[in-house]
Formats: sequence, C-alpha cells, structure tokens
Amino acid sequence: MTIRLSLAPAILLAAAFASTSASAQSGTADAAAGQSLGGPVVPGVCLLSREAIFANAAVGRASSARLAELATAAQSEIDAQRIALETEVSALEGQGDSPARAALAQRWQALQRQAAHDSAEIDATRTAVLERISAEAQPVIVQAYTAKSCGLLFDRTSALGGNFANDLTADVVRGLDARIQTISFERERLAQQ
Repeated sequence: MTIRLSLAPAILLAAAFASTSASAQSGTADAAAGQSLGGPVVPGVCLLSREAIFANAAVGRASSARLAELATAAQSEIDAQRIALETEVSALEGQGDSPARAALAQRWQALQRQAAHDSAEIDATRTAVLERISAEAQPVIVQAYTAKSCGLLFDRTSALGGNFANDLTADVVRGLDARIQTISFERERLAQQ
C-alpha cells in the first residue's frame, strides 16, 4: 500500500505558469508566421490574461517556486512516515491477522488523513498567494486599462483569435514587476479534522 500526498495544486500552479508562458510565446510565433486571424483593433475592447500575469511576473515565478518547495517538504514528511510503515508491513507479511496488523492499519489510515490534510494546506496556501498577487496586480490592471482607454475587458483565454493589440497583459506584467518582485509566505495551517 502506497500513500501519496496530492501535490496537484502546486504542480498545477507551476504547470499553468509554464504552459501560459509557452502559450504566450506560441501566440507570438503564430502571429509572426502570419497565421493570426488579425483584423482591425476594436477601440475600447481590451484583453488580459491573469494566468499569464501569474506565470510571467517575477512575483508569480517566485511564488510558484516557493509553493513547489512547500509541497516538496510536505511530501517528504509523508514519504518518511510511509517508508517506515511499508517496512513494518513487510515484516508482518505472512503472519495473518494480529493486533500488530490492526494497529498498523490504523496508522496507515492516520497517514492518509495527514496526507489529505497537508494537501489541503498546500491548496489553501496557493489560494492565499494567488489572492495576494491579484490584489497587488489590481491597481496595475486599472492603470493599464485607463492608459489604453478601455471600456471593456475580456479574459484573453476566451478569445479564439483576432487583433490582440489591446492586450494589457505585457503592460501589467511590467508594471507588477516594477511594483513587487517577491512575497514571503509560509504554509497555511488548517485545523485538523
């Protein structure tokens, strides 16, 4: 029996950052190759990718790295306990039902609960960090929105094509980088259930 702490939140965050960055680069390459749908600039209609902001801004990259560190540390704690339990399972093989087996089964269940709890803490940390970065980005978004005379702002990921001249993402990344490079945070602690 193997217990794994779900690192999905931290891994998904890092993957989203990486894929968004790759998508942004791919979009640029497509436009350069003449495969863009293009069209006229629609005055007052602007685009923004929050995912690309998180992926490309220095604070997003630093936060992603820190989240990965926290997730790795949590996984290491669970792995250390899991390995010890697996050793005990091996020692008890072939002995049939016994009080030692029953106690070991309870310890496995406790470790599974701990892994789920640790995963929830990493997820809560990720959520808090994204909210904090969003709060830092909001005034920069407003500034870029005003500078481009936007009247309507769409999520860039919902656009299938067109003229992306009014994409605020790069301006917001530059503005956010000028405002903040990193944030400090530790793993959120949740009450045991």
